Amino acid sequence: MAKVAITTEKAPKPAANYSPAVRKGPILQLAGQVPFDPETGEIVGSTIAEQTRQVFANLEAVLTEAGSGWQDVMMVRAYLTDTAHFGEFNEVYNELVREPYPARTTVYVGLPKGVLVEIDLLAVVD
Repeated sequence: MAKVAITTEKAPKPAANYSPAVRKGPILQLAGQVPFDPETGEIVGSTIAEQTRQVFANLEAVLTEAGSGWQDVMMVRAYLTDTAHFGEFNEVYNELVREPYPARTTVYVGLPKGVLVEIDLLAVVD
């Protein structure tokens, strides 16, 4: 079973030598997505809500390219820069994620200037 890199023009290009996603058999791992516009490479939004929506759009583009969708997502790892953003992040997350909910971990980290959120996913594709 070969490991296959997944790329798409509909999500931002990686900033280093990594794939936006990798699939081996039914396992699909998406690299962390940040709130960059895929066409301009610029940050979309200045609030956690705006940035979270862009991150989700980027994740969906990669999931779609991999022949997957949110129904296959098992684990979400969210990285926030400020604990004060948790409530607003959760509001947007709760709008966008449907049952049965994936498992989730949220951690607080340093991210590049202006980036408030990064999210990566693990999916199992039928």
